[in-house]
Amino acid sequence: MIMNDIPASAVADAAPDLESRAHSDDHFDTRLWLRLMACTNLVEGEIRSRLRVEHTTTLPRFDLMAQLQRQPAGMKMSELSRHLMVTNGNITGITDQLEKEGLVERIKVLTDRRSSLIRLTPKGKRQFKKMAASHEQWLQEMFANLSEKARSSLFEALGELKLITRNNVALAARQS
Repeated sequence: MIMNDIPASAVADAAPDLESRAHSDDHFDTRLWLRLMACTNLVEGEIRSRLRVEHTTTLPRFDLMAQLQRQPAGMKMSELSRHLMVTNGNITGITDQLEKEGLVERIKVLTDRRSSLIRLTPKGKRQFKKMAASHEQWLQEMFANLSEKARSSLFEALGELKLITRNNVALAARQS
């Protein structure tokens, strides 16, 4: 069945979520936004649950380790904060926990005594590799019932939405 043919009421009846707030007389863009948010929350909730149950970890810890995996030389706290779009305080708390568990290490920056690079330890790399493999498998399972064409179309449409939204935000900022 084509997604546009699924009535909002059928989706909303499955389980209460953000989309259940929508009514058929709401503007289509409002219903689209609520459906997008509901899907995001459902996928993220499932990932959070599986990380907690199967790897005894949290999504923020996984995300931080993923950033470090991509930067083997390490990253400063400010870089991690910017990439993960959270405060330095959040990064510090997660890093402290991961360091106590031997999953990350702090390396002093010789040119700046106040800064440290955070990087995965060998133990952290091994643990992240297992979590990343599970994560990829879970995503494949969650999207498996969407045809390749539907996944590609959704990917392209969301990319277009992202670009348009960024441009609109930048334009609004220039006009302020």
